[in-house]
Amino acid sequence: MPKKAKELSATEVRRLSCSVGKDGQPYNTLHPVGGVSGLTLQVTPSGARTWLLRTMVGAKRRSIGLGGFPDVSLAEARRKAQEYKDKIAAGIDPVEEKRAARRALIAAQMSTVTFADAMRDYIEMKSKEFRNPRQRQQWENSLNTYAVPHIGKVPVREIELPHIKAVLDPIWETKTETANRVRARMENILGWCAVHGYRSNENPAKWQGYLDEVYASPEKIKKKGHHNALSVDAMPDFMKALKKRTGTASRALEFLILTASRTNEVIGDKRIGKAGITWQEIDFNKKVWTVPADRMKSGKLHRVPLTDAAIDLLKGMKPGEPDALVFPGPKGDIPSNNFLSALLKRMEQPVTAHGFRSTFKDWAREHTAYADEVSELALAHVNSDATRAAYARSELIDKRRLLMGDWEQYCYHGKAKDNGTVEKVVNIGGARA
Repeated sequence: MPKKAKELSATEVRRLSCSVGKDGQPYNTLHPVGGVSGLTLQVTPSGARTWLLRTMVGAKRRSIGLGGFPDVSLAEARRKAQEYKDKIAAGIDPVEEKRAARRALIAAQMSTVTFADAMRDYIEMKSKEFRNPRQRQQWENSLNTYAVPHIGKVPVREIELPHIKAVLDPIWETKTETANRVRARMENILGWCAVHGYRSNENPAKWQGYLDEVYASPEKIKKKGHHNALSVDAMPDFMKALKKRTGTASRALEFLILTASRTNEVIGDKRIGKAGITWQEIDFNKKVWTVPADRMKSGKLHRVPLTDAAIDLLKGMKPGEPDALVFPGPKGDIPSNNFLSALLKRMEQPVTAHGFRSTFKDWAREHTAYADEVSELALAHVNSDATRAAYARSELIDKRRLLMGDWEQYCYHGKAKDNGTVEKVVNIGGARA
């Protein structure tokens, strides 16, 4: 028969300490405190004290934690230990009972996760992948405007097709592009919820094989909008008017047109503190502008061949340190986002700065014989087609330089440069036409 432990008082319990081995090192020590068989106080070398009930549960020996001392008093520890031993005597494993209760609590918490909760957690996770901080704001704004009012408080496990339709029905045909973005974002969030066990039903926001049976295709409802662009024929007169204007904005727009660049590549984006072109990006000897990857939509470094007019324009700007802006705002910092649009408004031109890229593309297709890949590379367009991918690797810098030279000629003079040669067209069979 096991020896019955002496029933210690609260004062005696407070005096208990860990033991020291023969090597002089202290070690975790279990002290029986009596009152309930198997009830011990574990004292560690650090001074931490924990109540443990050491007992048999069926055929298994268990060490059941009852809490720390003095948060759990001696009397409370004895009461808990006796309750556990009574359960064991009744055939109940208190450890498994506790685990089951915890699983039930977690399941209950997971079942109450709302769409707004999931949206917040998903965007927080996804934002680490966003290249542009504005992407997070765009996600939050679109979902808070269109989705949250309808399903924000709905537990994600309960969201079905009627909930999604409540979000999309009012905007699918009137704001199709926005509606499709909202749909895709809801699909991503609900898919993330399924992975985390918050829901198990089919994703009601997915398009393929689901919502494509409910709504008309976005492509068929509304053609993708484009930035207002100047017609190719109007380009020479516009450039003459632009050339006569003074000021940094005029020169920045002229440079943007000559290089067929995006606005943020030239003047940056003040909203996110991203600077535009700096002097260290220009190689005057090689006549090349190297745009850093972090300023490119593709996320890849882009080399731009500069024409003589572009080089002369740069040389006419006030020089600065290598990291200084070539086209600074009035205060010497990053220009505001309406820097170029305000200029176009003053010129009474109902177009956008970005639209000049469309003008360039139209000119390249209609007025030149260059392969489409050359102008696509000039525009830094990303294409997954294998042939164009091969072109992209070579950059075609020499052909692009010729193309941009012809573009410069057209912009200022309205005609192609006469190089004294007559173009010969060769058919597939090799015979000359």
